Amino acid sequence: MMTPRIEIDLKKISHNAQNLRELYAARGIGLFGVTKAVCGNPAVAGALVDAGIDTLADSRVQNIVRMRQAGIEANFVLLRSPGPSQAESVVREADISLNSELSVVDLLSAISTEKHTIHKIILMVELGDLREGLMPTELLRAAERVQRKNGVLLAGIGTNLACFGGVTPGKENIERLSSLACEIEDKFGVKLEYVSGGNSANYDWFTSTEDVGRVNNLRLGESIYLGRETLRRRPIPGLFTDAFKLVAEVIESKVKPSKPYGEICQDAFGNVPKFRDRGPMNRALLGIGLQDVVVKGLTPRLDIEVIGASSDHIIVDAREEELEVGKEIEFELNYGALLSAMTSPYVEKKTIDQPTFNMKNPCPRERNLHGN
Repeated sequence: MMTPRIEIDLKKISHNAQNLRELYAARGIGLFGVTKAVCGNPAVAGALVDAGIDTLADSRVQNIVRMRQAGIEANFVLLRSPGPSQAESVVREADISLNSELSVVDLLSAISTEKHTIHKIILMVELGDLREGLMPTELLRAAERVQRKNGVLLAGIGTNLACFGGVTPGKENIERLSSLACEIEDKFGVKLEYVSGGNSANYDWFTSTEDVGRVNNLRLGESIYLGRETLRRRPIPGLFTDAFKLVAEVIESKVKPSKPYGEICQDAFGNVPKFRDRGPMNRALLGIGLQDVVVKGLTPRLDIEVIGASSDHIIVDAREEELEVGKEIEFELNYGALLSAMTSPYVEKKTIDQPTFNMKNPCPRERNLHGN
């Protein structure tokens, strides 16, 4: 079987998605299943739909196209605020988009009007994390402008937390979001379809708060795929944390010194490496590197140590393990490693447990193989 590869257990993903959907639905919160970490993989998207999540969100229009062409039946949300150059493709491919620039909303309005369609807008508001979002003082005016436009519908407001600035979703910022939603509804006599309170980082807030306020939507990716909340990466009870596994192959295995010898300058990435002399070492090279995956996000399942990486290789201290050439080494992945490995065209994707929906044109590199 080809390496490097990432093995995807669709049953575990579906289990996690269904359990999270039921958990949040018990208090009136629906979910967008975020597919960006899996590069819009149609088999994974199908597992989310099978678990009852009918709206999928991605930050790349290309991934939405990929899922649509594979026959995924869902509503599609563009997560990343679109740029002007994307406006036409956003109207064509996405049902909803998150927006923070009114000039782009104007373009979406003009294109939607021309195409005799309605594109839904969720206005993002800045509540401390300092990534995307209108400042709260701008939100009412922005909502009024969207309300006046043809071709677009103000479907809701949302915020993003714990992504760029690491700001925790908590009582103060979530109550502020609820208050802003109420202000808009009172002023314009509307009922917002979505008040999107955040992402997988909202788990602790949800399980500890007595009142979720007006929040009725979350955008979940990592907690579905890796079974963890994202503030401290603690496992969520009842969820699988091993739905994904990275497999790499040993391509060299030798006893070598532990410290490079000769004059030391920069490595391939402009760093000046430092090594401790630990004597002769059982060293193995794996056929995967920084071009394929965020190496620091990998945890080996054997008692070995990753001591470094180049573009095409991971170098490990085999310790007491016998890592003969051709042996497959398994790794657990964090979110960064998952994102990079799923995006890399050099990492084979193998899905375990065929989804129930029918894909029209699955990517040939992503063969759906049955497994136990």
